[in-house]
This record gives sequence, structure tokens and C-alpha cells, in this order.
Amino acid sequence: MAHIVTLNTPSREDWLTQLADVVTDPDELLRLLNIDADEKLLAGRSAKKLFALRVPRSFIDRMEKGNPDDPLLRQVLTSQDEFVVASGFSTDPLEEQHSVVPGLLHKYHNRALLLVKGGCAVNCRYCFRRHFPYAENQGNKRNWQTALEYVAAHPELDEMIFSGGDPLMAKDHELDWLLTQLEAIPHIKRLRIHSRLPIVIPARITDALVERFSHSTLQILLVNHINHANEIDETFRQAMAKLRRVGVTLLNQSVLLRDVNDNAQTLANLSNALFDAGVMPVLPACAR
Repeated sequence: MAHIVTLNTPSREDWLTQLADVVTDPDELLRLLNIDADEKLLAGRSAKKLFALRVPRSFIDRMEKGNPDDPLLRQVLTSQDEFVVASGFSTDPLEEQHSVVPGLLHKYHNRALLLVKGGCAVNCRYCFRRHFPYAENQGNKRNWQTALEYVAAHPELDEMIFSGGDPLMAKDHELDWLLTQLEAIPHIKRLRIHSRLPIVIPARITDALVERFSHSTLQILLVNHINHANEIDETFRQAMAKLRRVGVTLLNQSVLLRDVNDNAQTLANLSNALFDAGVMPVLPACAR
């Protein structure tokens, strides 16, 4: 079986370089977009203490300058609303705090979810895992090995889900190792990868990663997390075309967000843009 060659190819360096050069300060983000901070925007700056601001510059390039209500900006900019404690709010809405082994969740009979990496390329303000105890579920080879031993011992499992954080924060050689281990477990048939990295840094879909997917014995599905048509650009479409050519099933799950995509026309535009990129939209997720 072919394995990833871990040479420092230009595409590999490019996504890592972009990952290292993200914007983490709300004031810098507003400056880059030529937006004057009003009282409300200024009041939201301290929300980065609750959850750090983190935005790749390639994603910022798709935002409309001078527009504080840009739908991409609203997904990532700190807000004073984050200090509001709503009645019935839960820091664990999906009941994920109790893993069967570190980093592995087995909530449903035939599938398990591996938290491959705790970090993300972009910090979305609506993140439902912002309170997750990643320190106790670190994405490293020791924990992965323990999780894989659990998976191998449970023949009812036929599907693995890679999540996080963002699983594509793992480097190509790490994903190669994980794929190789899963391919050796006879009852695992499918791998579903949930990631926002391909849309915020499309260069993450390296030629080496595509090549590795093309040789996998698993059925591989990539579930993108895209919430607005303005996120989709030509570099993303090219990345999806590479994956589609090697048989990766491409899906998208959006989140229904107030003042971002909470109207029928915006969702229709998103679905059409996804279809044009060869990605199948599924039902949007709502607050639980």
C-alpha cells in the first residue's frame, strides 16, 4: 500500500505557513477590514478571554471591507453577547464529556468518533466544543493507539468519524498512520472526516493527502462545515475537484446562524454554490 511521502512540498508548506499566520486580535481584524469599532464592537473585544479569536488571512480576504455585518465576519468576531448566560444553556449540549477512552466517543451502536486534534485553524464563535476538556483528550499517538485498540475490540463498529477541534490539523504523515491502522481493522468500512480547514485554508488539501486517500481501502467522506456562499471561492472548488477525482464523497453541514444564514434565500444560495463545487449539502444543524 502506498504511503504519504513527507517531503516539504510547496503545497504542504503553504498551508502550514498560513496556519502560523492567523489573526488573533479583534482590533487587527477590524483594521484589516477598514471597520471603525463602535461601542458595541469595542465591548465585544474582551470575549476573546472566554474563547480566543483565531482567523486565517485567506478567510479574511473573502470578507467585505467596511461591512461590520459581513456574514463571514459575524462567524468569527468576538461579541459582547458571549457574556450572556441563557436559561437552560449547557456547556456540553451533545453530552460528550464522558469518553470511553481518552479522545474516543462511542455514543451510537455502529460508529465511534475520534477527536484527532483539539485545535482549529479558525475559532468559530458558535463552537459547541469550546468548553470540551481537550487537555484530558489530547490528540497524540499514545491516545490514538488506545482508541484504535478499543475500535478493534468492538466489531459492531463499521464507521469511524474524525473530528476535533479539526482533524485536518493533523499533518499528512499523522493522517497516513491513522488511515493505515484503520485499514487493518476488518470491520471498519467507512471514514467520515468533519473539517472546516478545507474552506478556511483550501491549501490544506495537499496533493500528497489526495494521493493517500486515493489508495485507501476505506470509503472516505469529507463533511465540510460551510455556512454562507461567500465562503466558497475558486481555490476551494479546485481542492474539492481533486478529492472528487479520487472518489472522496463530499458533503457539507452548515449551522443555522442568526444574521448569517437564517433566511431561505441565503440557504438556497449556499446550496447552489455547494452543488457548483461538487459538494452535497445536508440539513443545517440548529441549536440543541
